[in-house]
Amino acid sequence: MEAAQGFIEEYKLLECIQCGVCTGSCPVSAKAGLNIRQLMREIKLNGRVEIPPEEVLWSCTTCSTCETRCPKELSPYEVLVGMRGITVEEGKVSATVRDALESVFKHGNPWDRARAKRSEWAEGLDVPAFTEDTELLFYVGCTSAYDPRCQETARALVSIFSAAGIDFGTLGNEESCCGDSVYGMGEKGLFEMLVEDNTELFEGRGVKRMVTASPHCFNAFKNRYGDPGFEAQHYTQLLATLIDEGKLALTGRFEKTVTYHDPCFLGRQNDVYDEPRKVLEAVPGLSFVELDRSRERSLCCEGGGGRMWMEVPGERLAEKRIRGAVEVGAEVIATACPFCLSTLEDAVLTAGLEGSIEVMDIAEIVAKAL
Repeated sequence: MEAAQGFIEEYKLLECIQCGVCTGSCPVSAKAGLNIRQLMREIKLNGRVEIPPEEVLWSCTTCSTCETRCPKELSPYEVLVGMRGITVEEGKVSATVRDALESVFKHGNPWDRARAKRSEWAEGLDVPAFTEDTELLFYVGCTSAYDPRCQETARALVSIFSAAGIDFGTLGNEESCCGDSVYGMGEKGLFEMLVEDNTELFEGRGVKRMVTASPHCFNAFKNRYGDPGFEAQHYTQLLATLIDEGKLALTGRFEKTVTYHDPCFLGRQNDVYDEPRKVLEAVPGLSFVELDRSRERSLCCEGGGGRMWMEVPGERLAEKRIRGAVEVGAEVIATACPFCLSTLEDAVLTAGLEGSIEVMDIAEIVAKAL
């Protein structure tokens, strides 16, 4: 009863009018049998929080489609995050989720990699260390630092920043997880610890401006860190500004037809739609086409909300995304998120479309046009 009352108050469930827009717009509702409207209704009527089966509870990607379309401006997905928090407290989570959370606590990243290896992605590059006199912190993020494929994005951004004459630096092995996926998995205690530790680190190093490789890091710093004392940008925002100001000269040609997949945490969560497209359209030789579902209607790739560490049965939405890109005649599907990059590349293989389309990060395309 006490837990239910807490849910009712925290998530404003009494304001829910049971219109069903949240369930109707949820990209994984049909696949996983997720009915968030019904879950919220049962909490109010029964006076208790009943945790749904694991494949339902963890199907939510926290893409925020339900939030953006709710006529009462509620955040239905947060109810599922709260339910995950209960399962985390009770130790009733899958081994992959448990291991990811433990790795963040021990190593500062969810990939079970040593902190001492966090900056190995930069080997062979001239990547300056951030000091109090540095203008911009490049916050690399866990996935871009450790995942071999996503490291290419980080390396591309270094070349772009250098070409544009940006005064930037990184924290090297001192960098820790932003906590976005930790929050999505429901471990809010660990998330708050990361907020406190990261804020102390940034303040101590004199960080005033930051650019991130990942929309998830950008969203966490911008929307979940309270008033941290620094400005966070996603790299596409910075590149769009550099192009407008004539500080980023793109002279190379990229002669391919490209479409763009809007990452949920960049688009729906933060209304960053125009900047990525402006960057792509500034690349000489590039022919841009839109996907059938784009901008606020973009289809989630299923990488958010901790889903990188929790597989839910059924066809991944990323496979539909890849097929949609092929249908509009794209040779390349571009994105601006390490999770999207990973899930879309996997989907090319599982959809049997290897050789038909290439997945690239926008930063990689821009680096080829320098």
